[in-house]
Amino acid sequence: MTGKPSVLFVCVHNAGRSQMAAGFLEELGAGRVDVLSAGSAPKNEINPVAGAAMAEEGIDIAGNSPKVLTVDAVKESDVVITMGCGDACPIFPGKRYEDWQLDDPAGQGIEAVRPIRDEIRGRVEALLADLLAEEGAA
Repeated sequence: MTGKPSVLFVCVHNAGRSQMAAGFLEELGAGRVDVLSAGSAPKNEINPVAGAAMAEEGIDIAGNSPKVLTVDAVKESDVVITMGCGDACPIFPGKRYEDWQLDDPAGQGIEAVRPIRDEIRGRVEALLADLLAEEGAA
């Protein structure tokens, strides 16, 4: 990685998990990481319950728009985090890939989405610490 690391979060609809992860990384990364998110079959809008769960953390993702996953987005990213999109994600040599097994918040109430949100936050915190350690070692 040269310069600021870039991370792409991908889930099927780009309406819940990947948006929450991107929201946390943007907030916690404080400009030290470029953050993208996309979906293999994006919805028309953010999951309102995921938006409400993030608002409880002081992070506003409600105005974000789900985006379609492109080959260019993957090429431009140093790290690609998938969350249930399976084989829809193109693979390029030299990229770091992680697959986070997380429950899908779609159709869930706020009580079910909070633990998903909290698990995503913990994983994002660990990822950020790792990326910043790599950047410092480079």
